Amino acid sequence: MKLSRIAVAVCFLALPLGAYAQSVTLYGVVDTGVEFVNHVGANGNGLVRMPNLSGTVPSRWGMRGSEDLGNGIKSVFVLESGFAVDSGSSNQGGRLFGRQAFVGLNSEWGQIAFGRQYSMLFWATLDTDILGPNAYGSGSIDSYLPNARHDNAVTYKGKFGGFTVGATYSLGRDTVRANSISGTNCAGENPADVQACRAWSALLMYETAKWGAHVAYDSQRGGVDAFGGLTSSSLKDDRLSVGGYALLSNVKIGLGVINRNNEGSANSPGHSQLYYAGASYDVTPAFNVASEVFYVKFNNSPNKAWLGALRGSYSFSKRTLAYATVGYIDNHGTLALSASNAAGGSAPAPGANQLGAMLGIKQIF
Repeated sequence: MKLSRIAVAVCFLALPLGAYAQSVTLYGVVDTGVEFVNHVGANGNGLVRMPNLSGTVPSRWGMRGSEDLGNGIKSVFVLESGFAVDSGSSNQGGRLFGRQAFVGLNSEWGQIAFGRQYSMLFWATLDTDILGPNAYGSGSIDSYLPNARHDNAVTYKGKFGGFTVGATYSLGRDTVRANSISGTNCAGENPADVQACRAWSALLMYETAKWGAHVAYDSQRGGVDAFGGLTSSSLKDDRLSVGGYALLSNVKIGLGVINRNNEGSANSPGHSQLYYAGASYDVTPAFNVASEVFYVKFNNSPNKAWLGALRGSYSFSKRTLAYATVGYIDNHGTLALSASNAAGGSAPAPGANQLGAMLGIKQIF
């Protein structure tokens, strides 16, 4: 009995030592509201709903941690789960940690990590795309942009002075069968076809205190039974991104172009260019106005669309803000892109225009 008590006491005393050696943080964002979208479907009906994918940003919770291993080296991990506020269900095709799930090592030479992680395309456009994953934004034109992440990925990212370099390589980019941006049924890691569902990306970025510029490339291969038209490992979906941003007092501006060649696209040919430009202005320390314009054009095709979006937000504190945002899209040819990427199921008829508006609130913890 005495020995067991001593063992319990030793274990209890050891707990604080582990706590000091490792740092773990719980964090998250809850963001949603009520949205109206008109001209939905062939009948052009209006729709009022509570979105489940995004508001100003997608809702998520997660844990991140690090442990100092000495000699300037740290072990790191992130587990991040996306969820739908309207129903409480998991996003990203029902994954437990669908946004990020990785472990790695970090030092002055950069970070190498293994698991489900962002493509370098995500980091490239993080500052140049002013509205980012807003309900009306680049995700309305290309749903992959705010969801650029891969399963089974090995990544490297390092910062050296003003330069940031990075690369990813995925052995199987998407293991979930959901037939949407949440899952494309392309698990890879197939000994019968070693190229199936592979993906890679690369980034070169230069930043100063006042401006930054990037060039990035993202390439995804298909596989048998993969969704999105990429039904063979010989088919690829490639994006080349070039852009930059500038900080001018209380104004931030960003612009860029993404050249895409999607060999599985239903919009044949699948070669397109997406141009975007936006600005964010802090009217007061609490009130911000941001706006962005997007234009996509498919080569040798009448298919094109432009989208304009505006958002005003008021911060009650560092963690809580309310916002109002609107978006208008004008489709041409056979395109039927929705103004909203806040939830699925709101596409208009081919060639139609659409207006969306949303009121919401965001809380960070």
